[in-house]
Amino acid sequence: MPAFPSRRLTALISGASLALLAGCGSSSDSGSDGNASATPVSASVVPVVASTNVYGDITKQIGGDKVDITSIISDPDQDPHSYEANTQNQLALSKAKVVIENGGGYDDFIDKMLKSSNNSSAEVINAVKISGKTAPKGGELNEHVWYDFPTVAKIADSIAAALGKAEPANAATFTKNAETFKAKLTPLETKEAAIKTAHGGEGIGITEPVPLYMTAASGLVNKTPAEFSAAIEEGDDVSPKILQETLALYSGKQVKALVYNAQTSGPQTEKVKAAAKAAGVAVVPVTETLPEGKDYLGWMTANVDALASALDK
Repeated sequence: MPAFPSRRLTALISGASLALLAGCGSSSDSGSDGNASATPVSASVVPVVASTNVYGDITKQIGGDKVDITSIISDPDQDPHSYEANTQNQLALSKAKVVIENGGGYDDFIDKMLKSSNNSSAEVINAVKISGKTAPKGGELNEHVWYDFPTVAKIADSIAAALGKAEPANAATFTKNAETFKAKLTPLETKEAAIKTAHGGEGIGITEPVPLYMTAASGLVNKTPAEFSAAIEEGDDVSPKILQETLALYSGKQVKALVYNAQTSGPQTEKVKAAAKAAGVAVVPVTETLPEGKDYLGWMTANVDALASALDK
């Protein structure tokens, strides 16, 4: 998939497209065409809109059959930083009682859609705000907070509280389901701790910052020049000097693995992947949205296991 002129979702939204704002994704529980549920929603079912199917799936784990979810971006082949407009999602958002956005500049289109829909009553959950994460001094915020399991636990609590506020009769069920979901995050953190014990301090390379919360929790050190990953994320060209520095990580065996975003690629990221393979460096693909047929927990388990396996080779 080619890189796009701007890597941030917000830059892809223009005033002229506001009336059509929606996603390439599907309702996470009602089909694959990106439309809101075609059947009337029961009064006891909470209508929810999530910016991506990552948050849609987490909400489904907590809300069960008491939620009707529209995930704006859910196509596993879609670059999350660009998507086709769909008026059905704008309609769904206008009726939502709970809206879940990533925040941090990743999906500002949600706020624009809310203003356009005049839905001021929806409970809005902002994952980055919940995480408490900020940009490092002199750097940029890594907004991919769904790769940080302690943050996901906090998000689960916020989702349960918002659903309970929208449908008080089922509040206890939502809280119980959130506790069950959070308990299943613990093995993921245990796996990260095991990687840290076995490989702490070892170097890895990336193409974009997508997996960095996971790799940092695993005790791994990102050796990729910040200029490289920043340029790739923004869809800019990498300077020849920085590209050569990045390729040297692999030819010089300075890293044990390349963890790359498989949903976006271009000539420069392909060169990096080729350099890793040529040097015998393990390649670990990750994505920004759920692969087809996976739920959040299964997806993240596969990611952590793949990372551990690559480092153990």
